[in-house]
Amino acid sequence: MARLKEEYRSRIVPELEQKLGTTNRMLVPRLMKVVLNMAFGIVSKDEQKALAEDLQAITGQKPMLCKAKKSISNFKLREGMVIGAKVTLRGDRMWEFAERLISVALPRIRDFRGISNRGFDGRGNYTLGIKDHSIFPEIVEVSAGHSGMDITFVTSSNDNKAAKALLEAMGMPFAGRS
Repeated sequence: MARLKEEYRSRIVPELEQKLGTTNRMLVPRLMKVVLNMAFGIVSKDEQKALAEDLQAITGQKPMLCKAKKSISNFKLREGMVIGAKVTLRGDRMWEFAERLISVALPRIRDFRGISNRGFDGRGNYTLGIKDHSIFPEIVEVSAGHSGMDITFVTSSNDNKAAKALLEAMGMPFAGRS
């Protein structure tokens, strides 16, 4: 079992119960899933394969390839072309990924001063953009250039305040004040 999951059950839940003023443990916000999305753009088949393999190495799960829904001639895009990949993590893989992101990957970002407070969507979900996926230790050699990704933390909370309290308790390094 992931260390962060165990810490959530033993330390974070009671702490959030007190902080949010709830008496029912089931009302305490929890992490439901983590969604990673990597947009390739228009690249060769070899680069698509390499980026998808990188995403698989980071998450431990095979990514789903996303295809263009319609053609756009100005972008040289044809319907059905692979333009990205996504992975949805739940359960133990989700907790292990969140732990690696918070404790290993984010501190490896150059000139890191914390993540933005503006990534909340108003419904308790937080999205974080990363410019270079090579910050993860699983990526030994960047084979297909530097590609960024979006990481979305979906919580059971319906408001930003409770979701931010959960992420802060998990150790997410937010920058400054909100």
